[in-house]
Amino acid sequence: MTNYIKIWGTFCLTAAILTSCLSCSSDDGSDEPTVVAGPEEVDDTAEGTVTEETSSMLEQYFGSHIDLEALSNYANQSKPSYIVKDNTGSNEITNAKATLGRVLFYDKQLSVDNTVSCSSCHQQSTAFSDMDLVSQGVNGTTGRHSMRLVNSRFSDEVRFFWDERANTLEDQTTMPIQDHLEMGFSGEDGAPSIKDLTEKLADLDYYQELFSFAYGDTAITENRMQEALANFIRSIQSFDSKYDVGRNNAGNDGQDFANFTAEENRGKQLFLLPPDRGGVGCAGCHRAPEFDIDPESLNNGVIGIFASNDIDLTITRSPSLRDVFNSNGVLNGALMHDASKTTFRQVLEHYNDIDATGNNNLDRRLRGGPGQNGQQLNMSEGDMLALEAFIKTLSGSDMYTNPKWSDPFIQ
Repeated sequence: MTNYIKIWGTFCLTAAILTSCLSCSSDDGSDEPTVVAGPEEVDDTAEGTVTEETSSMLEQYFGSHIDLEALSNYANQSKPSYIVKDNTGSNEITNAKATLGRVLFYDKQLSVDNTVSCSSCHQQSTAFSDMDLVSQGVNGTTGRHSMRLVNSRFSDEVRFFWDERANTLEDQTTMPIQDHLEMGFSGEDGAPSIKDLTEKLADLDYYQELFSFAYGDTAITENRMQEALANFIRSIQSFDSKYDVGRNNAGNDGQDFANFTAEENRGKQLFLLPPDRGGVGCAGCHRAPEFDIDPESLNNGVIGIFASNDIDLTITRSPSLRDVFNSNGVLNGALMHDASKTTFRQVLEHYNDIDATGNNNLDRRLRGGPGQNGQQLNMSEGDMLALEAFIKTLSGSDMYTNPKWSDPFIQ
């Protein structure tokens, strides 16, 4: 058995290095804009063989969802050439690490009582957010609404959580695991710690194989968990929307898109242009074409705390505005950190007339003109309908059902 582990470890190290190298090449060497769509791609170029013993063991847990000899393509996905923002840093995506991250993301063993996984609060069917206003943890409910994770990679902002308390996505991934309410490995009040979790995972034979495949040996550490989870989350992308089809065939965002209705093109112009040029200035903070949040943005005027009369001025982060709705035009859960907006119209009404009283952290772009105590846009009914129509064009369809982002434990 010892010789088997040594041979397997050597192979896995080779496979991990090879996978990492493959992630540096483009899909087809072309600089032409492309929109993600079509059948699932797999990486079947890894050298060597996976033993029948390993394949049989993994099949017991994952059926056909995890195949180390035909990895899903996470590292070399197509994206439009106009998408240029990327917060990956040094943790480059590899198919092996993202596969490990997928298992970790969906595994309820990462909670103290085996009832909650990352996916419990971030569900594929809702752009990796939650339809519940706040999510259920092992010791109560979360304090804020679960943020959508789609397109987390494609942003200049490197900090995560609504209040930006995590310096990187890697840091963020294990903070809910160590939260006493959420997943419970807090080390507080006699609760187990993250060290106890790594020991727990080391006793699971599928993690022995998956960590070996990704890293070349069976050591399970918090740092490796963070890398793998961040690999998987950054791989979740959505670029097959009506907007992408239009942008792909236009010279820039300012042109009318041929595939848009008149109302959608009007909404796009309202979104992009500042108030002094006939727009409403959304793009000042939510920047096209990624529709990511400007890292310098401050509070947006929503200062509530869920189920409380207190206020919170620390919220300065927003997810991408892509996939606010699903492809059927249904909201992917409530909006804002406190889930206070349950329709998109309520969001527009908030930005239409902001009260800045008592908010010393309100973003300067929302303070309004001279003599105003907060932004007053005076949007018409037609303006609001057009803006909502435009936001719906930012939603794709592939991300919601693509097997590589699905629960691998479902047989």
